[in-house]
Amino acid sequence: MYADCSACPQRALLAEGRCVPGDICLVAQSGRQIDRFLRRNPQLAEDYLDDGFWERRAIAARYAPLERVRQMPRDADEVVRRVVASRLPIDELDDYLHDSDREVRMTVAERIAPERLDALIADEDYLVRLQAARRLPHGQLRRMVGDADREVRKEVARRLPSFALSMLAQDADNEVRRIAASRMLPADAAKMLADPDWVVRLEAVQRAPLESISGSLDDAEADVRAAVRQRLNEFFPGDDQ
Repeated sequence: MYADCSACPQRALLAEGRCVPGDICLVAQSGRQIDRFLRRNPQLAEDYLDDGFWERRAIAARYAPLERVRQMPRDADEVVRRVVASRLPIDELDDYLHDSDREVRMTVAERIAPERLDALIADEDYLVRLQAARRLPHGQLRRMVGDADREVRKEVARRLPSFALSMLAQDADNEVRRIAASRMLPADAAKMLADPDWVVRLEAVQRAPLESISGSLDDAEADVRAAVRQRLNEFFPGDDQ
């Protein structure tokens, strides 16, 4: 259904071909049409930053000059706040660190200076904490080793420096320990050779010092035994270990 052009405050643009009813339209209740209109006519965006329709405000915030967006009061709608958080300079995002909307906080976590991410380490939502774990400076990652969510701890295991991965050696999740074992220092990996999960032991065999893995020749898992033999044979060519 087309919007009523006669009621549109920008109806003069129709004659200029700068809008198209049903396709490029400011007053339609369609985000796609509104976006096409303001993309074509961005000079009008700031006039709609306080519009009564949340989607029109959100789209206007994408195209309005940054100075005008910075002057916007905190919007009641979370979608509008997400757009604002995506455009503000990174040193002006502190007011959105503890926004009630998860997506707003995730947007902040993606953009804020890494040294400010400590404010999100204890966020109530695991996706926000996960984003923080992806960008935190290494020195602060230790604080997330005990996170309640396995996905967050997996990211910590991927990013912690190798010398610190022993902190995850007793993690309750097999996948976290597997990732840690695959990156540990050799001496720490040797301590994982007795892990209850065979995939963790397999990763440990690849990292542990050669002299420590012979005891795993009788491992209960065939793939682990094969990995041990392969490493030993590479070091002792022609030996049937």
